[in-house]
Amino acid sequence: MKRRDFLKVAVGSCLLGGIYPEAFAQAQSVVALAEGQDYGAITRNVVSALGGMQRFVKPGNTVVVKPNIGWDRKPEYAANTHPLVVKAIVEECVKAGAKRVKVFDIPCNDPRRCYENSGIQAILKGLKNVEMKHVERERFKNIKINGSFLKEWELYDEALSADVLINVPIAKHHGLTRLTLGLKNMMGIMGGNRGYIHRNMEDALADLNQTVRSRLTIIDATRILLDHGPQGGSLKDVKVLNRVIASTDIVAADAYATTFFGLNPQDISTTVSAHKRGLGEMNLSKIKLIKA
Repeated sequence: MKRRDFLKVAVGSCLLGGIYPEAFAQAQSVVALAEGQDYGAITRNVVSALGGMQRFVKPGNTVVVKPNIGWDRKPEYAANTHPLVVKAIVEECVKAGAKRVKVFDIPCNDPRRCYENSGIQAILKGLKNVEMKHVERERFKNIKINGSFLKEWELYDEALSADVLINVPIAKHHGLTRLTLGLKNMMGIMGGNRGYIHRNMEDALADLNQTVRSRLTIIDATRILLDHGPQGGSLKDVKVLNRVIASTDIVAADAYATTFFGLNPQDISTTVSAHKRGLGEMNLSKIKLIKA
C-alpha cells in the first residue's frame, strides 16, 4: 500500500478523527518502512507515513523517548539505538509542540559510559526542551500488574506519567529470546531484579506491555546485530540495512522486523505470547506495509 492510498482511507476515519493510536492499531495494523543512508530523513519519513508526529504528540505534552542505551558500545556495533534516529524523533516531538522530551534508559553496563559512547548524549546536547537524564532510584514505583507471570513490579514513574511514550529499540540478536525488538526494549523502564524475568521472558514481557503501552514503536534497523547479542562487540556480527520501521502496533512492528533476520514471527516466543494476549498482530498477511 502506498502512503497516499493509506491516507485517503484513513482521513475520514481514524487518522484525523482524534482516536488514540491504540484504537487505530486494533482496527488495522500498519507498518511503515523507509530505506536510505540519511538516517534522520528515513526516520522522519516513517513517522510522516503514519500521519506525522502531530498525530501522536499534542502541544504541551510531556514525551518520553525510550531508546536502547543499554551497552557501552559505539553506534557502529549495533548494540544501541542509532543516535541519528533518536535525534530525528526528538526533533519531531519538539516540532509537534512537546513541552518537554525526556530520553532515558536503564543500562546494563555503566550508565555514564553507555550514554557517552552510544553517541546519543552528545547529539541531543543543547536541544531546546529536551532532557537526556540518568534514572533516579527514588523514582521507581511498585505497580500492581496482576499478569500471567508478573503480579507487581517497580516501574519508572516518568515513563508512567508521560503523556506519550515512544519506544525506539534497535533490531538485534539476543541469546535467550533470539531477537530483542520493541516488546523487550520496554524492559528499560523496569527496576528491581530484572534477572528474575528470564525465568519466563515471553509472559513477563506480555505482562509488562499490557500494563504500559507505548504510543508508537520505531525500530532502528539501520544496522542490525546478527549474533552475540544483546551486547555485541564485533563488527563481523553487524549487517548494515539502512532501514527504519514504525507502527502503532508494537507486535506488528516486531513481527515485520523479524524478517530482517530471515526468521518468521512465530519463531519468536515473545512475539507469539504478545499476539495471543491481544497486544497486536503478528500475521504478516494481515499487516499493511507502507513504503515511505
